[in-house]
Amino acid sequence: MDTLSHALWGKGLFGYTGYSKLAIFFGAMPDLFSFGLLIIVQLFKGNYNFDGPPIIDSIPGWLFFNYDLFHSFVPAFLIIGFVYFFKRPLAFPMLAWPFHIALDFPFHSKEYFPTKIIWPMSDFSFDGIPWSSPEVWFPNLAGLILLFIYRFKGSFYPKN
Repeated sequence: MDTLSHALWGKGLFGYTGYSKLAIFFGAMPDLFSFGLLIIVQLFKGNYNFDGPPIIDSIPGWLFFNYDLFHSFVPAFLIIGFVYFFKRPLAFPMLAWPFHIALDFPFHSKEYFPTKIIWPMSDFSFDGIPWSSPEVWFPNLAGLILLFIYRFKGSFYPKN
């Protein structure tokens, strides 16, 4: 799924307890710490060619490691569990991170960055439907719209 959608899902689901910026960050964080870092590296190298997703052979090895690390439930829940014991209010907005993983799992193909949800314990992944396909993109957009209508209105039902 696209990084902006992840950030919006994070805010809509986990950012209403006073930590909306943190929920936005953790919603987008797995992509920021993989492809976001690649974009920064390319900018520093003077490579401004962003014609779609990079070719697999041109991607540095560290990006694959970062992608697997930040797109796995194992490190996500370990870190959130640690935070829960020491700074409990921050743990709830951090749940945008595993929600990001749950959204990516069925919408990445095995050909291009499959989401290995229990890495490093296993390389198990699912050959999903790309998030850019209309049957995924439009329901994602509709879901975000409904979620934010709910958040702004407080409920779908009229108040008596």
